[in-house]
Amino acid sequence: MPKALTELKTRWDEFARRTGLKSTRQRDLIVDEFLRADGHISIEELLARVRRKSPRVGYVTVYRTLKLLADAELAVARQFGDGQSRFERADGAARPHHDHLICTECGRILEFENPEIERLQELVAQQHGFEVVSHKLEIYGRCLRGRGCRSHAKPARAPAAPRRVRRGP
Repeated sequence: MPKALTELKTRWDEFARRTGLKSTRQRDLIVDEFLRADGHISIEELLARVRRKSPRVGYVTVYRTLKLLADAELAVARQFGDGQSRFERADGAARPHHDHLICTECGRILEFENPEIERLQELVAQQHGFEVVSHKLEIYGRCLRGRGCRSHAKPARAPAAPRRVRRGP
């Protein structure tokens, strides 16, 4: 297991001890699958991954475990306007702040980082007498590169795609 995942697993174990959670095979499997997941994962997607290894795991068990991971500050729930919760790891330094581009046609979610946007947000906050504690930027639109959105007409010259943030091995 890569170092970052080992550290997350250690944080989970410490949270479980501190809160008196008993270790169960199903919960441990869900936690491991979630921590290995790349990007944003729905409860249904995580359930499908877990059931490949343990077919008897139920939806409620996955839901409750994700809630516990959020309580442990290891998961962040995200809503991208389609009524479905998706979760991503909250790795702190290992996962720097990022923003999202969300395709309203196919649901594709791209993460991106842009120092200029961050600088401008800080500037706007200062101009209005605010100190930024946290923020999120979600940009909704349609993919123009056809990946999952074959119905979109491609422009003569498609703009460059944002850099996709990769985590883990």
